[in-house]
Amino acid sequence: MSPSAPFSLLNLGPVINRWKYLVGAALVLAFVVSVVVALSLPNIYHSTAVFYPTNLQSADPDRLVEGSKLEISTKGEDLDRIITIGTSQPVAELMIKRFDLYRHYKAGAPGDDAAENYVLREFSANLDIAHNDRDAIELTFQDTDKQLAARVANAMVEVIDSLNQQLTLENRRQVLRLFKQRFDYFNQTYEQSRRQLVAARQRYGVYGLDIFQGRYLAQGVIEAETALRKAESGEGNLAAARRAVRGLTRADGGNLINLENYTRGNDSISMFAARVTDLQTRLTAARSSYEIADLALKSRISSLYKVQKAYPATRKSKPVRWLIVAGSVFLTLALSLIVITLLELYRRLAVR
Repeated sequence: MSPSAPFSLLNLGPVINRWKYLVGAALVLAFVVSVVVALSLPNIYHSTAVFYPTNLQSADPDRLVEGSKLEISTKGEDLDRIITIGTSQPVAELMIKRFDLYRHYKAGAPGDDAAENYVLREFSANLDIAHNDRDAIELTFQDTDKQLAARVANAMVEVIDSLNQQLTLENRRQVLRLFKQRFDYFNQTYEQSRRQLVAARQRYGVYGLDIFQGRYLAQGVIEAETALRKAESGEGNLAAARRAVRGLTRADGGNLINLENYTRGNDSISMFAARVTDLQTRLTAARSSYEIADLALKSRISSLYKVQKAYPATRKSKPVRWLIVAGSVFLTLALSLIVITLLELYRRLAVR
């Protein structure tokens, strides 16, 4: 290229030819260095867990008692809540301590500010939580240890589930207390009404065999009246017949079971018996509701539908070594062309 000729990209051929040995050396050096660097990089493995959040309201004990089922929720607020919990610092610190990531990341001793900041940055950089196009949440953790990556991802899901349940735990405990209060009330009222029924039966001599007791009284009164009429006509003991009639018909006649007490107490006892039966039914329902709610609270029903647990990866996700080498060589070539072009321009300007 002559010093007076205008510079053009079409003239790069002679320029490259003139610098070909230097450019070739730079490309070879870039290739060798990039191969060494690519081979020295550790393999990174991804493990992904997939799950759906449930509607927290459907996990309340009162809804479970009514027979409601846990519902999958794809609402934005539920998805955002799960992601916020998963990316929170308390969760990160719990995972770091549980899996001793200070030692794994070679960050130093716990308690040092520099070590704390370093291990938190590394953990956050290796964690990704996002919802996919099907509104499921994908939690991905990457690490050089494929087994550790899977364990951390699965542990993260369990911790998120636990913290998500904590949001409604106090409300669920309050509901359980209400069920317990209702059960205690019906139990106390039932016992009180049952004792009143027993006392009324003893007082009036009505013991629950209403049909047979009424038939016995009616038959006894008829027979006593018949005997009294016969005695009045001189066919028996008149005083004994009168005492028999009085004993069956009057409360002060000496008989425990008599028509006067039966008539007086039958309505009251029927009312007490109906109340006891009703309270017994409601007590049974209250006890069942309390036991279901107590079981629901103690069993800690999961607030997540786990579609897929995290498994150890069967192949690395990065680095892509051939891409690193190819990119390094291409970048070196581009920079070499820029440098030699600038040098040629500088030489032309210097000659002028």
